[in-house]
Amino acid sequence: MIKYIVLLLVATSITSFAQVYMPKFEVQGHRGARGLKPENTIPAFIIALDSGVMTLEMDVVITKDKQVVLSHEPFMSASICLDTAGHPIAEKDEKKYNIYEMLYSDVSKYDCGSKGNEKFPQQEKIAVSKPLLRDVIIAAESHIKTTTQYEVDYNIEIKSTPDGDKKYHPGVEEYSDLVYKIINEYLPLERVVIQSFDFRVLKYWHKKYPGVRLAALVENIKSIDANLRDLGFNPSIYSPYYKLLSKDKVNTLHKKKIRVIPWTVNDEKEMISLKGMGVDGFITDYPDRARKYKMTLNMNVQKK
Repeated sequence: MIKYIVLLLVATSITSFAQVYMPKFEVQGHRGARGLKPENTIPAFIIALDSGVMTLEMDVVITKDKQVVLSHEPFMSASICLDTAGHPIAEKDEKKYNIYEMLYSDVSKYDCGSKGNEKFPQQEKIAVSKPLLRDVIIAAESHIKTTTQYEVDYNIEIKSTPDGDKKYHPGVEEYSDLVYKIINEYLPLERVVIQSFDFRVLKYWHKKYPGVRLAALVENIKSIDANLRDLGFNPSIYSPYYKLLSKDKVNTLHKKKIRVIPWTVNDEKEMISLKGMGVDGFITDYPDRARKYKMTLNMNVQKK
């Protein structure tokens, strides 16, 4: 009987874990470390781990054959990708390269690293394709086990919009279920956060998968209370564009036991200012910059 009660308490704590306030400062590597390596690729996540991030932030889309792939856009972005012949993609044509209409075997033929990204001149140019979510997890977990030896969280953004339903991605339910299937197979749920600007996604996960923490991405100028009313519950994390924050807003969210992790903070002075404001962390393209100020883990990684 005692053993049963203990197991019941453990099970209850796991399912109620989702929106528990966890006060710790964390630096999240945006799309891995977009300032240093091609975004949403395995090399970007490895260098983020070596930089001492506590969380790997990434975006996922869905292919025609229902594979979960890392990509910020649901198409081959002209700004970073080359076509299968290695030629540039015209910006006016990029949406024709709709990943939701491609098999993953075709997606994997596009090079989205050699061209580089003109917005990030420090980014190393590497011939690399968009990886499967499961392959990213496998590679990251292997690197953690052999090298960095610190278990990080995974902050996974579902990139849905009402206009994109059934055009650039499945409906919210199918999209979410495909992502859940992968994370449930490869990761403990307590190490996963699902984030989205699309509150339909967060509402679905809150109801269907209560064991997963949720982050509300915000870029509008509505009040905190208005956004939380729209959402219908208090998420674990409130994640606004960093310029929308003030110390009063951070205090308001903390009183509600909601962690504050803004995006995307690349300027070192802004990093210091936000930490002084009391945020619980931030998302950055340059975790190496945060490391200079001892905001990341003190990884002693040998360069190869």
